Amino acid sequence: MAKINRRNSVAVDVGGIRVGGCNAVVVQSMTNTDTADAVSTARQIMDLARAGSELVRITVNNKEAAAAVPEIISRIRDAGFNTPIIGDFHYNGHILLTEYPECARGLAKYRINPGNVGAGRHHDDNFKRMIDVAIENDKPVRIGVNWGSLDQSLLAKLMDENAGLSEPAEAQDVMKEAIVRSAIESAQLAESYGMPRDHIILSAKSSNVQDLVDVYMELARRGDYALHLGPTEAGMGAKGIVASAAALSILLQEGIGDTIRVSLTPAPNGDRSEEVIVAQQILQSLGIRSFVPQVTACPGCGRTTSTLFQEMADDIGKYLRAQMPVWREKYNGVEDMKVAVMGCVVNGPGESKHANIGISLPGTGEDPKAPVFIDGKLKTTLKGASIVPDFIEILSQYVDNRYSQS
Repeated sequence: MAKINRRNSVAVDVGGIRVGGCNAVVVQSMTNTDTADAVSTARQIMDLARAGSELVRITVNNKEAAAAVPEIISRIRDAGFNTPIIGDFHYNGHILLTEYPECARGLAKYRINPGNVGAGRHHDDNFKRMIDVAIENDKPVRIGVNWGSLDQSLLAKLMDENAGLSEPAEAQDVMKEAIVRSAIESAQLAESYGMPRDHIILSAKSSNVQDLVDVYMELARRGDYALHLGPTEAGMGAKGIVASAAALSILLQEGIGDTIRVSLTPAPNGDRSEEVIVAQQILQSLGIRSFVPQVTACPGCGRTTSTLFQEMADDIGKYLRAQMPVWREKYNGVEDMKVAVMGCVVNGPGESKHANIGISLPGTGEDPKAPVFIDGKLKTTLKGASIVPDFIEILSQYVDNRYSQS
């Protein structure tokens, strides 16, 4: 596999985590609790951190939310989590950061949306106040442009200029230019106020995959700011996962992107940490980072009328992810392990041999036995009702023998 060459962006320190430059692409997520409810918000932050979110963003939308930030941070720190917390500000961030200095000090980064930081003649003053607070507290900022809340005065200006051209561009192209300009010009304005470039991250989000790719390609071409990637409002279920994977994979393959978020709409009462798992899987599928051992499993066909291999593949996947918090501390490199759970003799033995450890379960009409391969060689053959626990025991022994740091 060809190595992906990362774009040379300026590195930014976010609460002790280095974003950009030659550093690893960072996974982040966002809570959906009422931030004023410090207990629920802290609990969800910890759930996201356990799932692997390295940065977590929270909404700071009113005085109650700003007042709750110190308690939220205290709760997660007391529980042993060092996850940097990012404050997401819209409309009134300049007021909240000024009136609640403990909130400003506690957050690891401020997200500023130049499309709604203020209106009319107060726009630049409000933006400057947020930058001033960031400088006072030595905090980085993410200047995050969204196509759904784009600076309308800038868009109107560019539309008027375009209309006067002899060959005007399509309206969609003008909007994409407005998104890029809003991000870069806002960053340059922040720098003019004294914000160092190594304290600035940019994002420019759209829910349309092709538009998102075009915008980030242009942002990367025009500057060396660290970039946060993620389609906004990606959607639910398969639609959200596919749209996010499509957009992020194109950009990451080009070396563009320093942090990523998969903005999935969870099912009612669904698990918020799903977006973290999907983001990790995108990076791992591209060979950019490893987070958890990968399970190869066949899709099934007429040769695999039993559901045993499906159930076993699911059980093994859940087992591996559940073990990772312990294994990560104990076993060096275990996240790179490959496991195969196959359903018949056609590809089962071959895939199992290619994995670090694999099992080929019997398909329809095959002998009721399951050969287990370790590092390409037949280790043993399992039979009977205890195949699954027996394989898990062999897997655990393999991990301890192969990856132990002692």
